[in-house]
Amino acid sequence: MGEFTLAVLVLAVILVVLGAKRVPQGSEFTVERFGRYTKTLRPGLNLIVPVFDQIGAKMNMMEQVLDVPSQEVITRDNAMVTVDGVVFFQVLDAAKAAYEVSNLEYATLNLTMTNIRTVMGSMDLDEVLSERDRINAQLLTVVDDATTPWGVKVTRIEIKDITPPKNLVEAMARQMKAEREKRAQILEAEGRRQAEILRAEGEKRGAILEAEGEKEAAFREAEARERLAEAEAKATVMVSQAIAKGDVKAINYFVAQKYTEALQQIASAENQKVILMPLEASSLIGSLTGIAEIAKATFGEKTEG
Repeated sequence: MGEFTLAVLVLAVILVVLGAKRVPQGSEFTVERFGRYTKTLRPGLNLIVPVFDQIGAKMNMMEQVLDVPSQEVITRDNAMVTVDGVVFFQVLDAAKAAYEVSNLEYATLNLTMTNIRTVMGSMDLDEVLSERDRINAQLLTVVDDATTPWGVKVTRIEIKDITPPKNLVEAMARQMKAEREKRAQILEAEGRRQAEILRAEGEKRGAILEAEGEKEAAFREAEARERLAEAEAKATVMVSQAIAKGDVKAINYFVAQKYTEALQQIASAENQKVILMPLEASSLIGSLTGIAEIAKATFGEKTEG
């Protein structure tokens, strides 16, 4: 009796050990009963029926990365380029990923490579080289739709390198050099044109300012002549009044002023270097004496007043 009990206990322990399954985080296990899928075990401790149930597939539920090997692609304009890339995908349904497709990674990789040739083959070389984001988006849409029945979500597809043939690279380099030289010539021509415009604007502004300065100078000169004429007119009126009153000093002042002005004009003439002329100094001195007497009389009257 004791041996039977011990055997039962040992058998129970063996069944518990066989029936208890620990699933790590980030993984899911499928369970098969007599070769047929029954359920999926989540991360943690799970129990199955020993002998009848067994673990089918152990699926990685984390996001995974596949390297797409280099392959040659012929574009729409018959240019051959070498392309490689990466695919990011994640298993969402362990049962579908295990039983809907054989060798999930290999199938996803080949599907991606085929669609790379399809998408890039429908584009010109310039589009292939310049619109990488568009290529990635189209590939993601196509491949994700194709892998959905497998319980897989393709999150990203990135084209890493696009390598044109060597002769094509050299031709593109020559084209880029020609474009840069063309832009440099255009910029140089624009610079010269802008400089000419600025110089013309400066000359125009300078001419305007010079004309305004001459206008202002002429206006001030005319104003000065007008004031001088007014002063001479007033002086003439005053001298005329003094002469009318019989003031001889005023006559002497008027004659001395005109005499002095005539001598100044003769001395300042540009075509005269040496002046030889008789000069009666007593007349000039007498005229100056008359001017002094008039000034003395005038200032004396103001002082007395």
